[in-house]
Amino acid sequence: MKEKRIGIVGAGAAGYFASINCAEKDPHAKIFLFEKSRKSLTKVAISGGGRCNVTHACYEPKELVANYPRGSRELLGPFYVWQPNDTINWFEERGVPLKTEEDGRVFPISDTSSSIVNCLRESAEKSGVILKLQEGVDQVEKDASGKFNVKTSQNNNYELTHLLLATGGGKNAEGYQIAQRLNHTIKPPQPSLFSFHIDDPILIGLQGLSVAKVNVKHEPSGLEQSGPVVVTRNGLSGPAILKLSAWGARVFADCNYTFDMRINWLGSTKKEAAQSQLSEARNTWSKRLMVSDNPLSLPRRLWKRLLTSSNIDLKTQWAHVTNKQLQSLSQTLTERSLSVKGKSMNKEEFVTCGGISLKEVDFKTMESKLTPKLYFSGEILDIDGVTGGFNFQAAWTTAMIASMAVTNS
Repeated sequence: MKEKRIGIVGAGAAGYFASINCAEKDPHAKIFLFEKSRKSLTKVAISGGGRCNVTHACYEPKELVANYPRGSRELLGPFYVWQPNDTINWFEERGVPLKTEEDGRVFPISDTSSSIVNCLRESAEKSGVILKLQEGVDQVEKDASGKFNVKTSQNNNYELTHLLLATGGGKNAEGYQIAQRLNHTIKPPQPSLFSFHIDDPILIGLQGLSVAKVNVKHEPSGLEQSGPVVVTRNGLSGPAILKLSAWGARVFADCNYTFDMRINWLGSTKKEAAQSQLSEARNTWSKRLMVSDNPLSLPRRLWKRLLTSSNIDLKTQWAHVTNKQLQSLSQTLTERSLSVKGKSMNKEEFVTCGGISLKEVDFKTMESKLTPKLYFSGEILDIDGVTGGFNFQAAWTTAMIASMAVTNS
């Protein structure tokens, strides 16, 4: 049997995972892992605030795919082959115990991404993967025999039997140029998972404030999300905002990140229900100051700002608030419109939508439908998930599927 010479481009999460599993499944194969920069796994190192959100504790594939704005249909089959529980077992078998937090996110017990980075690097070295740092792939040609002739930035030439692209997303991903030369279509990359720039008096001075259950909605598209929201120096962030940005990535790009968003500080509570609660508080707390007691369990600083935004003096007792003022306050609480004018990328989890057209990939093997022996894994594909470990899980799954197919071909 002829020796397999497998080239994997991109030493990130997907590239490392694919190279390790190729090497372990076929110890006789020669695995080259190419990386154009000086360091590998840089995104893994900074993800999750430096803790690395490895995956999410969602073990039912049909529920899992609901967290992917793009790629949900295509990932269903692969998730039946390799899902979060498999990922957890893989790392724990290699000496990295993991923990599941209340919101379902999975982290190393060490609370440091170095546990994951070191595991991947050591596993790759142990299995014989040949790491080529500062050696990007400049040219790829496929000859008549079906082999890939690769020329790198170090002016080295490699003859490969299989090629796997795992270069991630972003406008400068080298994998896109390689894929295009090998007949593939690239859907233009756009940012996903970003916070919103909002210059509104209601937010001024509230930086760092967090509200647990908020609903945010983009009225024109009907897109909406619920969850925690955090007030930032520039506007709003937090899980609800990041999820809305993921689902609306292309919609918001088309309007140049300038649009109106409706915010409900009470989550799913409607204006009428909010007004009823406020009226009940007026009857119950008639002699108390409104600023001192609120029936909605909102942070004090936010409650104070909502009162002033509804033209209610902070010295007002509950007994003296008018019906008109309560109507205004209930509307401010549940139907306030905020103007978004720009975005900031989430530095912990830089994600883009766009990439290799999913119609051109066989998701049973991650092999190109257009160029035999060419494979893809990770964010180079037009796949992205919401925040919470879902993007890493897509990387682990597609890398594992590709490694199984490469070693069996």
